[in-house]
Amino acid sequence: MNYIGSKNKLNAFIRHNVESIAGRDLSDKIFCDLFAGTGIVGRNFKTKVKKVISNDFEYYSYVLNKNYIENHSQIEAGKALINELQEVQPISGFIFKNYSKGGQGERQYFSDENARKIDGIRLTIETWKKKGEIDDNTYYFLLASLLESADKVANTASIYGAYLKNLKKSAQKPLNLEGAYFELNDNTHEVYNTDSNKLIKEIEGDILYLDPPYNARQYGANYHLLNTIALYDEFTPKGKTGLRTYNKSEYCSRNNAFKAFENLIENAAFQYIFLSYNNEGLMSLEQIEKSMSKYGSYQLASTDYQRFKADKTENRIHKANKTTEYLHILEKK
Repeated sequence: MNYIGSKNKLNAFIRHNVESIAGRDLSDKIFCDLFAGTGIVGRNFKTKVKKVISNDFEYYSYVLNKNYIENHSQIEAGKALINELQEVQPISGFIFKNYSKGGQGERQYFSDENARKIDGIRLTIETWKKKGEIDDNTYYFLLASLLESADKVANTASIYGAYLKNLKKSAQKPLNLEGAYFELNDNTHEVYNTDSNKLIKEIEGDILYLDPPYNARQYGANYHLLNTIALYDEFTPKGKTGLRTYNKSEYCSRNNAFKAFENLIENAAFQYIFLSYNNEGLMSLEQIEKSMSKYGSYQLASTDYQRFKADKTENRIHKANKTTEYLHILEKK
């Protein structure tokens, strides 16, 4: 999944620094990914630690992490159910009516055919759940599979803040439902869908990884359609882009980000804290260092990497250049 702020390319850098500070053997450690997004960092530590605690304010993220993090044993009927859903009858439901050109909103986020297929699959999953034909683990596995498969045929420049005027090549392809298969292990993990600054007061562990929003772009707006597919609730889409009411993070506000961050660090009952933040963030290096240094031993690691790009030919949202990713490290006393 193309995702702003994804740490997929930085996983080796993050893991190296975590192990150099907290030790190479993490098998007795509790690891918390407090702003989990797609959960790529938590997935990287899932089989290495005793427990992963994963959290994000956005519901689509909760679905992905309920599957990739909390699911840890085999879903026996997984492949069979994916194959069955692939053949369901398309339906002119909420996604078709509001997020395809053929619908009443004429918003071309998906081709008409793919929008109907998303509706058919989503309604079938919900029917199975209501009838008790699938358990919670299977429910989130199927929902995660649909979210990732739908994202691959979305007619956007990677985010859902707007749709493209014409269907790009990938959006013209028929949706192919692929299973969101996860790593198996013997440990149990916890996934939350709440405000990070509230949750931090209720949990404790050994390693806290923080990857809050860097800038003013709200994830609830950028990925609103993933929330809509995941929730599949009734509401009136707003404006040309069909927005829903969404959560607003204090970390996306220049006036509130630093205050929220200080509160978070103060309340964190974790020995090791790692903060990913790049050189274009709302908080300065000096602010972060001053805040974290108050609570223990502080150090800084950094690496250069290719910044996020949207579609290569249409509606680029960033130039193709490099950015510096900082990893602020605190051993809390």
